[in-house]
Parts: sequence; C-alpha cells; structure tokens
Amino acid sequence: MTEQGGTPTVAVLGAGVMGGTLAAGLRSGGWPAERVVIADRDATAVARLADEHGVTGAGSNREAVADAAVVLLAVKPGVVPAVLAEVGPVLRPGALVVSVAAGVPLRTYEDALPAGTPVVRVMPNTPALIGKGASAIAPGAAAGDEHLALVERMLAATGVVVRVGERDMDAVTALSGSGPAYVFYLVDALAEAGVLLGLTRDLATRLAVATVEGSAAMVASTGDHPAVLRERVSSPGGTTVAGVAALDAHAVRAGVVAAVRAAAERSRELGRPDAG
Repeated sequence: MTEQGGTPTVAVLGAGVMGGTLAAGLRSGGWPAERVVIADRDATAVARLADEHGVTGAGSNREAVADAAVVLLAVKPGVVPAVLAEVGPVLRPGALVVSVAAGVPLRTYEDALPAGTPVVRVMPNTPALIGKGASAIAPGAAAGDEHLALVERMLAATGVVVRVGERDMDAVTALSGSGPAYVFYLVDALAEAGVLLGLTRDLATRLAVATVEGSAAMVASTGDHPAVLRERVSSPGGTTVAGVAALDAHAVRAGVVAAVRAAAERSRELGRPDAG
C-alpha cells in the first residue's frame, strides 16, 4: 500500500471545497506533489488546484485512480454510487478507499467495490482549510489499524483526528461537521448585538471573533467543563448572569440541541438509498 519511502499515491476525486482542502492538507503535511492526483468534471477547478498546490491533474476519475494506492472520494453524496461504478473496475488490488461524503454508509462502498476492499469513512469540517479542523474516521470491515493510521497521517495537517465507530458518524456529522455553521451564526449574532448597542460593525465583529476564539482555547487548554468556566465568569447579580438568563429565557440551549439533532437526522436521510 505504500510507495516512495512509505508515501502512497493518493487520488482525490472531487475538486470542490473539501477536495481542495484535503489536497492542500496532504501537501502541507509533507506529501510529495507527484503523489497527489486530483480529478473532477470541472477541468478549471482541477487546473486551479494543480497550480496552487503543485498536484497532478487527471483527465478523468479512472485515470486518477489507475495508479493510486489510496482513493479519496470528495464528491457529493448523491453521485457516490456512480463514481464507485466508474472507478471500481480499475482500482489497484488492495487500494484503500476513503470517503468524506456526508451520510453515505460504509456498506454502500463495500457492496459496490471488489470484495475485501478496505474502506474508511471520514467526516471533516471546513476549519480544516486553516489546519484547525476536526475529523472523525470510521473503518469498514476490511480496514485495519494500518489503514486508520494512514488516514490519520493524511489528515494530520488539517487538525484534530479521532476514531469512532460508524454508528457515531451521523452524530459527528451533526456536531463537528455542521458545527462551524452554528458557531458562525453565534459570532454573527454577537456582532449584530454589538452594532445595536452602538459599536461599529468592524469593531463588534473583531471582538466577537476574539471572544469565541479565546473561549474555545480556554476550554481546550484548561480541560475544565464549559459549565465550570461559565460559572467563573458569572458574578452573582452581575451582567453575565443577566445575559445567560436571557439566553435561557429564549431557549438558546434547546435550540442548539435541536439544530444538532436535525442535522443528524438529515445525515441519516442522506445515507438512505432513495436519498435526494
């Protein structure tokens, strides 16, 4: 499965945001440019990524996977079956298939590909673009520790990588996969509140971003439960207590929980054969 000093050739199928992010992550993680091949129906997107990261552009998916030891699917969930039907017959024996398509279960890949093909599902998120992502990986029946270790190595430059069972992938998709949108929503709301109170939009946005970034860093660095850290900011009868009471009155916590549950249900729907 490995070549050139332990570095396999990776074919990235899909030149969209996530395909580009993963290709960039491979390169920034030290993957040789000649060991990364990218393909997409959008030839312009392929050319752009090839120019930006020095990777090789392929004329088709079949061309990209022909000599690849790892095939990374970064395509929309609805086209996964068609892509598998296209590339399955030309996969190298023992090639590892890695997918970042939300909601598509491992059995979809294992049923469509040659028997014994190792498959690993990945759920990354968009902060991987700046090396601050959170990715979860789940192995298929034929994927062993060596395959998971290789995927961890491939994703190392994109941020945190955790191993989970496939049963947890819908929850991961809803929490960390969709989670950046919830955080952006909060940052926007904080900034908007600052503007309503008289701050300039630029200043309000800068303060909101720094506040969220610093607060997350405190949780990570202290290891304390978020509720404990919240209590430390909440002086009796003070401004923070009044603000948190308003959040509770507007059911913000329940709204966040509902958002994650709705996203998890949508992830399950996307994994069904008749998903649209």
